[in-house]
Amino acid sequence: MDLKGKIIVVTGGLGLLGKAYVAHLTEKGATAICADINCKDDLAANQLYLDITNEKGVKDVVAKLVETYGKIDGWINNAYPRTADWGKWIDELPFESWRKNIDMHLNGYFLCCQNVLEQMKKQQSGSFINMASIYGIVGPDFTVYEGTQMGNAVGYAAIKGGLINLTRYLASYYGKFNVRVNCISPGGIFDNQPEPFLSNYNKKVPLKRMGTPADIAPSVSFLMSDEAAYITGHNLVIDGGWTAI
Repeated sequence: MDLKGKIIVVTGGLGLLGKAYVAHLTEKGATAICADINCKDDLAANQLYLDITNEKGVKDVVAKLVETYGKIDGWINNAYPRTADWGKWIDELPFESWRKNIDMHLNGYFLCCQNVLEQMKKQQSGSFINMASIYGIVGPDFTVYEGTQMGNAVGYAAIKGGLINLTRYLASYYGKFNVRVNCISPGGIFDNQPEPFLSNYNKKVPLKRMGTPADIAPSVSFLMSDEAAYITGHNLVIDGGWTAI
């Protein structure tokens, strides 16, 4: 997976998964740009401030990248905007919270898709990834949360499920411009969750463990590479077998 000369953006690049993506892409030779709401504008350090919910901000970032590099070879929609009450059960959730999360996350991803893919269309090349989830494919197993204070946000199912089919639409539309659009659906990622959750989760996955950022990052580099030149409209599931049973 030789990514030398490729300009690849990772939104949410300071997050748990985002850091691993930036590191792996860099290792493979790409200029991997961390675009995050907590970044400063410093392309010399491969960082850009980006709020994916801000239309002007997204347009400005795309323009700055094109002005600087003349192209955008790859983009990973990985940011994870959410409200403070994210994770509340559906019977406790204010409608305004539902509306805001859909707007920030799904519409924020769409803003990036629309603006970046149009640039890739002009270039007649590019690879785009939307980060989805196993919970965009199957319903949650609520028993894994037993014995914890953790919850599962109902908006997550709508957002991630929507992204998977949006990806298929975009792949179909932009394919004639030599632009590829795929998504990745990770299973649960270890992040020091409470022991009851870890025990419950690990019992239910064939590989008997949660995933790690290192399990997911190579797939991002692969889909960004020319080795994946004939892959588009695909949802790559990386879940230790969770959705197999």
